[in-house]
Amino acid sequence: MNKSATSTQHLDRAALAALAVLVLVWGYNWVVMKIALRYAAPFDFAALRTLGASLCLLLTLLLLRPRAFWPRYPRATLLLGLLQTSCFVGLVNLALVRGDAGKSSVLVYSMPFWVAILAPLVLREQSQRAHWPVIGVAFVGLLLILSPWDKPPDLVSSLLALAAGFFWALSVLVAKKIPVKNTWELLSLTGWQMLIGSIVLMVLAVVVPAQPIHWTPQFIGALLYNIGPGNALAWFLWLFILTRLPANVSSLNALAIPIVGVLAGWLQLGEKPAPLEAAGMLTVFAALALLAFAMRRRRTRNA
Repeated sequence: MNKSATSTQHLDRAALAALAVLVLVWGYNWVVMKIALRYAAPFDFAALRTLGASLCLLLTLLLLRPRAFWPRYPRATLLLGLLQTSCFVGLVNLALVRGDAGKSSVLVYSMPFWVAILAPLVLREQSQRAHWPVIGVAFVGLLLILSPWDKPPDLVSSLLALAAGFFWALSVLVAKKIPVKNTWELLSLTGWQMLIGSIVLMVLAVVVPAQPIHWTPQFIGALLYNIGPGNALAWFLWLFILTRLPANVSSLNALAIPIVGVLAGWLQLGEKPAPLEAAGMLTVFAALALLAFAMRRRRTRNA
């Protein structure tokens, strides 16, 4: 094996390792966020975590690549910040106040299904008939999780998590319309949209009445986890993965992350899913796997 082939294989192994770390970091973060919200109001915690992470990203960019510091598309960056940071992160934190970490993670990761539904309308992409049966299966799973006929006590939090997945999907569609030349521009876009979104969250934290933050060791640890590994480091890993692995491989993390969230919530927080919830989660996981398989077949056929 020549040196070039060995180097490529090494980079692929490194990207797969980074993907595994990312799945664990983002999956376990659902438990960390749930713990943090015991000591802080949802908007307070959301503002602190996104502001801290955005400053870490922008400071790193300023030190390493100052020419790429400012965003190239301010209006698109503003819209992305409102959707991906203000709406998505804010709704996730609101959902976790009363909802289980594992259940919320599954509902939030309905994002790929919203993208499949909205992409033909927003991006003018041709609708894929193979996606509709998968979306139907996912809808059945979501109904089982929500169980609206039983009116569970956390129905509102479940709907908030579902809405977070919807806004995440909108942010994905907006991001697809923003031309990015290289990794540094993508890092600049990520940092600035997060900073813009955090400003909105800070305003909400001031306006919405809430109890003061309890600066316990548990909260400080959870906050540092979200600023560092959960946001800043995770985005570095994600950018690295996108440059080393095919998109169909990296997109499979959407299936693994909520699985980690469910297991971590069960083991650490005692959030054992009810029978209908468990059946719904398995149905959603199956639909995610089918959707990823359909997208992979489509890309292979196009290639």
